[in-house]
Amino acid sequence: MKTLEQLKNEVLADGIIDAAEVAELQKVIYADGKVDVEEADFLFEINNGVSGKANDPGWEKLFIKAISSYLLDDENSAGEIDEFEAKWLYAKIKGDGKIDSIERNLLLSLEKNSKNFPELLSSLL
Repeated sequence: MKTLEQLKNEVLADGIIDAAEVAELQKVIYADGKVDVEEADFLFEINNGVSGKANDPGWEKLFIKAISSYLLDDENSAGEIDEFEAKWLYAKIKGDGKIDSIERNLLLSLEKNSKNFPELLSSLL
């Protein structure tokens, strides 16, 4: 199985994520059944590199599902976004200076599916 770094280099080589790359990313991200912070950081790096391009529609689904899983399926604050997670997400979304449609859809999904939605994140909508 490829490393996250190898995958990132391959995906960003042409700047567009195709269906095969979505499938490979999903396989690697969910290899152990859960999404950790390293994988979540990696997904934001990829998204920043392909933002606004004609990516496979599966990319947005994978991104939202995986980031939501990282934030909501943890043991410390299951179903909620705690203060640490809110600050992490805010920094990730603001990191490249723009909020793209995928990041906006992530926020809307979290607002709908989380037991709470911190004010810090509301300010991004």
